[in-house]
Amino acid sequence: MRVLLVLLSLMLSMSLSAAEKLQVVTSFSILADMTQQVGGEHIQITNMVGPDADAHTYEPTPDDAKALLKAKLIIKNGLGFEPWLDRLVTSTETSAPVISASRGVIPRSLDEDGETVPDPHAWHNLANAELYVSNITKALEAADPANKADYERNSQAYLKKIYALLAEAKTKLGALPAGNRKIVTSHDAFGYLGQAYGIDFMAPQGLSTEREPSAAEVAALITQIRQAKVKAVFMENIKDARLLKQIADESGAHIGGTLYSDALAASGPASTFTGLFEYNLNTLYEALSRP
Repeated sequence: MRVLLVLLSLMLSMSLSAAEKLQVVTSFSILADMTQQVGGEHIQITNMVGPDADAHTYEPTPDDAKALLKAKLIIKNGLGFEPWLDRLVTSTETSAPVISASRGVIPRSLDEDGETVPDPHAWHNLANAELYVSNITKALEAADPANKADYERNSQAYLKKIYALLAEAKTKLGALPAGNRKIVTSHDAFGYLGQAYGIDFMAPQGLSTEREPSAAEVAALITQIRQAKVKAVFMENIKDARLLKQIADESGAHIGGTLYSDALAASGPASTFTGLFEYNLNTLYEALSRP
């Protein structure tokens, strides 16, 4: 009887502990990991777009709506990345504050179908990732001031990892031969990385994966690849690789590997944001460092 009472007491304690955690909703896997790194044991995350999934084409579920209503904090990327979340927030009339992790980023502006739009993929520049961590930390501290000291400590430890990656990226990507700085990916997701390190990323698709490129656009890209003598074509974890393989075959560029763009990997080294960045960095360096 005594053992049973102890077990019941432990179960009740665990239940209360879970209930006491700050309920946070994140829009996609990269933000979920960043938020978990800062929030640690004090938060309970419900993430919407999971690993290896495409946030551009995501359709929210009834469970997503329920999660927004229970949330004490909602964290999105912003810069037009998840309009489906904005619509869901409006329709559910959730009372939870919504913060944009990209607040303070100076966005790249690109022309998409005759309209100037911001590039939302800001996390691929680690200087922007530092802003993401700062915004997430401030939001958690505002929602749960009792654990402010822990959030600040976790944030500083996480930023040390990001600073170390910044130094590694500067060394490796800064050393690439001048003629090896043009590459092709599935969609235009790596512009901030290219901007930071002088690499020209070309893609058959624009900022979003929703619109498929036309045959004429693909043909023009193949011609551009040949003229620019592009060395490598890279797959993305969120995209079907067949079009990129066709482009590589017809252009003569070799396939340099897989890059992680808008989602973490379900497992392995790219299953965290810092792991994703380091994996992409090493994949690019290995493919492009050859003369």
